[in-house]
Order: sequence, then structure tokens, then C-alpha cells
Amino acid sequence: MEILGTTLRICVDDLEAAVAFYEGLTSTPAQRFERGGVSVAAIGCFLLMSGPESQLEVLRKVSATIAVKDVDEAHAALTRVGAKVVAGPVPTPAGRNLIALHPDGSVFEYVDRNVSV
Repeated sequence: MEILGTTLRICVDDLEAAVAFYEGLTSTPAQRFERGGVSVAAIGCFLLMSGPESQLEVLRKVSATIAVKDVDEAHAALTRVGAKVVAGPVPTPAGRNLIALHPDGSVFEYVDRNVSV
């Protein structure tokens, strides 16, 4: 499995203030979308999320987003080495993704850019 990069996931109370800060920090405009009642802004390597606490509670459990060339390949590699795929692969606005629980208890999202919703 080829890892192309990582995105840091940050849950925020004030999305507009956070967007202004991270746009200024990275000199990159935010790409925005909504998913399941959560407002999301992708800015450089940062993924800012804001919404109902019930939704954010679940999102906080995912340590980071890992970009891969192909989610199906990631699925095979993860299961081969003992990770448990707990969700997906499914299409999202950013591409296909899956959520995997690693044997050490950490949880990561794996995403490719092969399919858009």
C-alpha cells in the first residue's frame, strides 16, 4: 500500500475563526463541504470539523486521515497485517474511504481520490 500523505483532523467549536487562522497559516483557501450534519473545511494538511457534539464525539476517535493510492488496496493490506476495517469502503465528497482499527487500538481513516460523490 502506498501512503501519499496524511491529514490532521481537528474538531473545533468556531469553524469560521479556525478557517481564518488556518488559511492565514497555510496561505491556502479552504475547501468546504458538509457530511452527516458536520461542517468540514480542508485547508492544506488540516481537516477542520464542526457540528453537533454527538457527531464530533465519533470523529474525535479517528487519529488522522491517511491518503492512499487505492482504498481497496489499503483494505487488503490492513486486513493482511491484522487491522479491522470497521467502516467502508464508501464514497465521500473527498473520495472513497474506510475506517480501520489498528491492533494497537488506534483508529485511522484511509481515503483515495478515485471516486467523488
